[in-house]
Amino acid sequence: PSVNMVSILSLPLLELSKKIQDGSLPPEHVFYAYVGKALQIATETNCITEYLEESETQLRKAKPEKPGLLYGVPVSIKDSIDCQGHDSTLGFLKNINRPAAEDSVVVQVLRRQGAVPFVKTNVPQSLISYDCKNLLFGQTFNPLLYTRSPGGSSGGEGALVGGGGSILGFGTDVGGSLRFPAAFCGICALKPTGNRLSKKGVVSGVLGQKAVAAAVGPIAKDVESLALCMRALLCEDMFNLDSTVPPLPFNEEVYSGTQPLRIGYYETDFFTMPSPAMRRAVRETKQLLEDAGHTLVPFEIMNVDHVIFNFCLRGLFADGGVSFIKKFKGELEKSSTGLLFWLAMSPDWLKSVLSSIVKPFMPRFSAIIRSMKANTVDEVWSLHHEIEEFCHQFIAQWKKLNLDVMICPMLGPALGIGYPKKLSVAVSYTMLYNALDFPAGVVPVTTVTDEDEEELKGYQGYFRDWWDRTLAKAFRGSSGLPVAVQCVALPWQEELCLRLMKEVETL
Repeated sequence: PSVNMVSILSLPLLELSKKIQDGSLPPEHVFYAYVGKALQIATETNCITEYLEESETQLRKAKPEKPGLLYGVPVSIKDSIDCQGHDSTLGFLKNINRPAAEDSVVVQVLRRQGAVPFVKTNVPQSLISYDCKNLLFGQTFNPLLYTRSPGGSSGGEGALVGGGGSILGFGTDVGGSLRFPAAFCGICALKPTGNRLSKKGVVSGVLGQKAVAAAVGPIAKDVESLALCMRALLCEDMFNLDSTVPPLPFNEEVYSGTQPLRIGYYETDFFTMPSPAMRRAVRETKQLLEDAGHTLVPFEIMNVDHVIFNFCLRGLFADGGVSFIKKFKGELEKSSTGLLFWLAMSPDWLKSVLSSIVKPFMPRFSAIIRSMKANTVDEVWSLHHEIEEFCHQFIAQWKKLNLDVMICPMLGPALGIGYPKKLSVAVSYTMLYNALDFPAGVVPVTTVTDEDEEELKGYQGYFRDWWDRTLAKAFRGSSGLPVAVQCVALPWQEELCLRLMKEVETL
């Protein structure tokens, strides 16, 4: 009762951790302040799947001689990241009461750094979705507006951190699964290069697929918190516990650099037409960066449709969706992934016939059907080769313009609940950087205005198909909701990506 919860909850992570380290704030006070707030947010948004009771035991341990960088900081963990003694369900009934035998490497390192994992958070069934609903735990709501999705698949994290019930959360991202929740809930997230942080003990939606790189990353209220988190995780413990992670400690010099940057930018990928607010977010950010002395260079983005259909969808479902369907065997609900599930169930001959019938008047639908066909080993190898080639071309274009980093649109504002499953094509802005395996972060920069809403009335999309019409509907009635931009850097340059994010956030 004597704890001033409001003042604890208002502290940014950097200050909070300093106060715990110097003894002016007892870890118990911080812990119970966040448990109380998390309970409130969970009641409002249904974002938590499990309370980790052992967190209380961890709290009672005496303060170590040399406390870690996150000593006493309560953190939240996505359902699919293993915590010893707890289920990683992925929203499937069959995964209940199958507790993980040990902590994932990320959780082990967090504990060694003194962090206190205290809850696990909700995900969509199978993780292959950017909404957040399953039969076990139900639908998670956006803390800013309950009729909206919190994004996914790290949706529980987005809702909890966005609502202030957790100061630092951890999720995964294979097509935008960290960036959607951050953008939809008005907070920040970083998707690192696929192997910068250990994925050992992290369960993925499609096991063993290598075409589209998944990553584990942090989600928090501000960029400084993400940087502190990366500092803490990129340590000897991580490199020893998982020797496949390159031993690259956090590069402080790059993150705190002050020299002007050469920043590429684009307002559209010519595949998903940006909402007026998305376009304005990039324009205003570009202007502010220029005024601050940075050089902004237009970047021409090409062939995104090819990347989405031929690399991402085909890569994720290279077996024709066989392993994806296996996961749903015996499950009661299968609708969360909508069209993808139905297509994965159809035989290849039917996909071929359908694809050619609808091609003239629904080119995107035709391409989706085609990309869901089963591939031979030879075809999968040439797909991997094609992705490598594309990546080299993209980097060559980047180097030719002599860029340090890039800013580009992030899908937003938050879509209504139920819309993400109808709009799987709208992942183009995020998924591109999983195919390329570039670090990418999200920073909220503006909110939807009445002028944006007015301009939206003329939104038609590039294909003028059912998806474009549905997306226009999904964007509507969003005045006041946050809109973010994406910040991107070359592989292994997380520090530079964070530096640009910090710059954008400050401006």
